[in-house]
Amino acid sequence: MKVIKLIEVRSELGAGTRGASLGIDALKLASLDYGSYYFGKFKAKEIRDSSHLLYKNPIRAYAKRIRGVIKIFNKLANAVQNEIKEGRFPVVLSGDHSSAGGTIAGVKMAYPDKKIGVIWIDAHADLHSPYTTPSGNIHGMPLASALGLGSLKGGKNPVKGDTIPYWEILKNLGGICPKITPDNLVFVGLRDYEKEEKEYIQKNKVHVVKVQEVRKGKIKELAKRITAGYLGNCDILYVSFDIDALDAKLVPGTGTPVKHGLQVNETTKLLKEILKDQRLACFEVTEINPLLDKENQTAERIFPIFREAINTIEKRKKKEKKVVKKIEKAVKKVIKGKKVTKIPRVKPGLKAVSKSPKPKSGKKKTVGKPKPVRKKAASKAKPRKKKTSPKSKSVRKKAVPKALRKKVAITRKTGKAKAKKVLKGKPIKKTLRQAQGDKKKKRTKRIVKKK
Repeated sequence: MKVIKLIEVRSELGAGTRGASLGIDALKLASLDYGSYYFGKFKAKEIRDSSHLLYKNPIRAYAKRIRGVIKIFNKLANAVQNEIKEGRFPVVLSGDHSSAGGTIAGVKMAYPDKKIGVIWIDAHADLHSPYTTPSGNIHGMPLASALGLGSLKGGKNPVKGDTIPYWEILKNLGGICPKITPDNLVFVGLRDYEKEEKEYIQKNKVHVVKVQEVRKGKIKELAKRITAGYLGNCDILYVSFDIDALDAKLVPGTGTPVKHGLQVNETTKLLKEILKDQRLACFEVTEINPLLDKENQTAERIFPIFREAINTIEKRKKKEKKVVKKIEKAVKKVIKGKKVTKIPRVKPGLKAVSKSPKPKSGKKKTVGKPKPVRKKAASKAKPRKKKTSPKSKSVRKKAVPKALRKKVAITRKTGKAKAKKVLKGKPIKKTLRQAQGDKKKKRTKRIVKKK
């Protein structure tokens, strides 16, 4: 069974520009440009989207296509939950970042009693709700839905109609709201947000790791500070990687590129260190848009980052499996040892029966190896050294040659009966040549005379 399972969500219902639904295929094509068949290693599950809604005029101005997004949330959350419960590690490849709300819901549904920590590697905060959104695009609201936010302070949008109940459905997906808390959230590379989002971050003291901190070069220390420090109290971790966290020059093929972002090497090293944490349960990559790109350059830059990240997860999971197997073997040995010591006390006869020589001698009755019979015969016939003269007509126990005794021991019932007579000392009249086992004459011409 493979450790990693890909979940592909080709949805761009939450985005403001078209083309994010093609991002997964762009990333797969980029792997071929590297001469790699990397995606062939893993099984993938595709979440069917509602792309037909893109061709309809969105009715709700402050939560565009929210009904279709709710369906995606439900399907994705169930898929993530099932994969985790079956012991696999879900890696989500999504079109736009609105899908992350469904991913978080799935992780929380799999671990309803655990604290979920979120590492949000993104240029944007995505803390808007229908009450504060400047665009109405739901790819700017996934964290707000996971945090269970309503109207942030300063929200001026006149939300009316069925937008409010649909937003409540989105927040309460899986019957859990909120799914995360602001103290268990860490932003990495955040540099583009609105006034309402900034106020929420400052008020709730949400941890923010700026690009300058990553650029200092102490990435191992930084990763420890994020995982063991900021999220040290969390039981489970989820990492969401929006490619617009990188500098706009490096990733032109994304919906909302922002200047002064992360570099490829920085992002790769940081992800490798973060993904080593044993609490990590899910990883997501999103917002690749090849229609805004030039010759698929963005996907070609993202693929090495993705490959290193997945390899790190795979190595960690394999190590964990080895450790589990070693523990299981140790436990089995201890259990077996206890049984061996207890059996003689409860049933002392079993041990004696198992050590009896009878079954061993009975099992191996092969030609040329009559071990029990030969040993007994040899022990009883001690005066073998004193042989009679070869001229004597009668052959007694003392004068039976070794070759004949071997043949007598393994012959049929009649032969065994004769052997018993010899051992008891009764004379058996045979010719000397027959007694010595002469092979020139046939055995059918043996003459036995009765007195």
